[in-house]
Amino acid sequence: MITINGESGGGQILRTALGLSAITQKPFKITNIRKNRPQPGLKEQHLQGLIAIKNLTDAEVDAKIGSTSLTFKPNKIRSGDLKVKVSTAGSLGLILQVLLIPALKTDLKINIDGGSTFSKWAPPVYHYKNVLLPLINYPVKINLLKHGFYPKGGAKLEVISSKTELKPIHLKKGKPIEVQGISIASSTLKPKRVAERQANHAKKILAKWFKEVKIKTGYIDSLNPGSGIQLTLKTTNSLFGGDSLGEIGKKSEKVAEEACESLISSYSSGSVDKFTADMLLPYIALVGGSFIAPEITNHIKTNIETIEKFLDVKFKVDGNKIYLNK
Repeated sequence: MITINGESGGGQILRTALGLSAITQKPFKITNIRKNRPQPGLKEQHLQGLIAIKNLTDAEVDAKIGSTSLTFKPNKIRSGDLKVKVSTAGSLGLILQVLLIPALKTDLKINIDGGSTFSKWAPPVYHYKNVLLPLINYPVKINLLKHGFYPKGGAKLEVISSKTELKPIHLKKGKPIEVQGISIASSTLKPKRVAERQANHAKKILAKWFKEVKIKTGYIDSLNPGSGIQLTLKTTNSLFGGDSLGEIGKKSEKVAEEACESLISSYSSGSVDKFTADMLLPYIALVGGSFIAPEITNHIKTNIETIEKFLDVKFKVDGNKIYLNK
């Protein structure tokens, strides 16, 4: 059985292990889950991702919120409908991250009820729709039926995927073509023009860097007020994402600045953004490829170590360039 020490990698190690365990049907045991975090062990979004993979593979596993170790024994991946219930404002992006890897191998319709579409420490749902999936040519349809924000969540998401064979993923920085974005806010924030202020300030910042900038605005119904902005830079060879979440006491202009800074920083130093760099690794392990990370983080290092336990591959890290060592 594969054994994993989750002490230094956060929830990313568990998400990668679950996805690859489902594909390879290799069981694993993980200990010290999120040991160095303020609240160690599984949180709601980790547990719901685990339960979803359990239901997808008819796996044997016993875990609960706060668990710091678990053993996961999968069976074959099934097809059909999969329902995921999130009772908190947990990140839907992190649940998607778990499910998209095994979804390569089957035909699935996933309905997720609850959770948040934008989160403070995780990529929003729009990052998957606009950056990751088109970047690797993964034909998954994501229908965002309802937005959710912290603290109540309440989002609704439909994901439709078919069995897919990806091609090798080689990504270079490329020359900028355009930036597209989406700036949203709850309808209760419309009098303060939050969506427009986020968008307009982002356009002002990005105009100094890129010629074409188009950002849509919208107001949505949600269980509690919230806002967010997601930006996508399209280049001749890649896609980059940047985003930020609105919070109480944070000005709309600050939200825009954070998203722009993230986007510009990634483009200045890599061929993908920081979130995509982490998420690309399992797919490159499966089909081959290469990219330049904005920086080689501990997340990337532990993710590589986890992947190499499940697949007969070895990664090479040369400066900030990452590729398979054949």
